[in-house]
Amino acid sequence: MRRVLLTLGALGMVAACSAPQQSTPASSSAPPPATTAVQVPPEPKPTAGGPCPYLETSFVADANGQHVSKVQTSADKPHPTCFFCALSGQLQLTVRIYVGDAAVAKALVDQAAPVNASNPATDPAGWQGGYEPTDSGAVYAVAKGGSAVVVTTNQKQTVKARSVAKQTISALGL
Repeated sequence: MRRVLLTLGALGMVAACSAPQQSTPASSSAPPPATTAVQVPPEPKPTAGGPCPYLETSFVADANGQHVSKVQTSADKPHPTCFFCALSGQLQLTVRIYVGDAAVAKALVDQAAPVNASNPATDPAGWQGGYEPTDSGAVYAVAKGGSAVVVTTNQKQTVKARSVAKQTISALGL
């Protein structure tokens, strides 16, 4: 999808650069050009200490199979991203929540677990997305309407990320 968008964008730039310049301003009644690219919010960064407002640290430790030494949160509203660190100080699990536009929610999930490359995720019922092992662990990402939940873990077992995603969805009533 990104290749198609980049190609279309490049074609648009070539067309715009080669189009003759108008000497009169365009009519204000003309509708603005439609955009097909969805703007995905930037990766969240930890900005404050924990706790995570929607997940118990003990649940994350049990689900991921590692003790949690530190929890940090992002400034995202209405639900911050939660960052859970292992005893080594390294990031072990991240839970990112998005609530807003359905197209953005779907794009976030596709960015984390690309539809064309990952296994289909349909748990909990009504949610759709993907899951797959990654170079540094695993990801489980699902969306429903305008909500998305993306869980990354340093563990290779995607079931760990899935259980955290399901608990997050339940805790937030999404």
